[in-house]
Amino acid sequence: MIKSAKQTTLRDHTAVFGVGVHSGLSATLTLHPADADSGISFLRTATADRPEREIRADVRAVTATEFATVLGDSSGPLCSTAEHVLAALRGLGVDNAVVEIDGSEVPIMDGSAEPFVAAIDQVGITTLNAPRRCIEVLKPIRVVKGDGIGELRPYAHGFRVEAEIEFSNRLIGRQSFALDLDPDTFRREIAKARTFGFMRDVAKLWGAGYALGASFENTLVVTDDRVLNPAGLRYPDEFVRHKVLDAVGDLALAGAPLLGAYRSVRGGHRLNYAVLSALMADPAAWRLIDMQAARRPRGHADVTSGLAVPAYGPEVS
Repeated sequence: MIKSAKQTTLRDHTAVFGVGVHSGLSATLTLHPADADSGISFLRTATADRPEREIRADVRAVTATEFATVLGDSSGPLCSTAEHVLAALRGLGVDNAVVEIDGSEVPIMDGSAEPFVAAIDQVGITTLNAPRRCIEVLKPIRVVKGDGIGELRPYAHGFRVEAEIEFSNRLIGRQSFALDLDPDTFRREIAKARTFGFMRDVAKLWGAGYALGASFENTLVVTDDRVLNPAGLRYPDEFVRHKVLDAVGDLALAGAPLLGAYRSVRGGHRLNYAVLSALMADPAAWRLIDMQAARRPRGHADVTSGLAVPAYGPEVS
């Protein structure tokens, strides 16, 4: 967790170009600085037959979570596969930015958050003259979906993510990983972890219109007993680390840094979204405070007065 009591943004704009892992279509994504208190927003550029659209990146903007996190509004989807760029922004402690995209899907790049981290590092991060606001988890929230379990609980030391996965695939099997998030641990432990898929599922995904842009350059491809990518794994447990990366990105849709611990067992985007939605739907489960308050001993005076608390609805799926 970033310890600064002030909000941040980018020093300048920075861009990446690539294809969408599901659509296979090319897109340019440009990250722009933004004013204090504006948060993270996604801007879809206009075309000859479609006006420009912009939405705030929060849990209310999620329209689908089947194979990726899709953001949109009542007029339809705006962009899909938002989780890796969101993870990079949250992992590096960027509070305010505009994510401009000229296509329907965020470029997958190499399948991890590292290219977005590199783009942010090219321009750097600057501090704004406004207090950093955080969402403090006050009581446990638990969601069970099938054999998946997700929960958020209070945690006094910032933001912690714990994940456990279990696959019948003998190469992956059961893996677990946990970390307290800050820019150093994000860069070192999870930013490079790539998305993965099974060779046996390729034809089914293609038939359903997914994974049209997947390749060895952006996806770990696994058979029953080996990784097909020539360069192999970046971490011995890269699979579960990528699940942690996805969780950081999905939970960035809280709209502010979380102060709490998240645990996911056999989870994914859908479970991450369900837990975050359940948290926001329970006003007794969280409060909005500033970072300075979070660094002082707890007490009634810690609650920041005069803040515009988001009015989240109980949209749990």
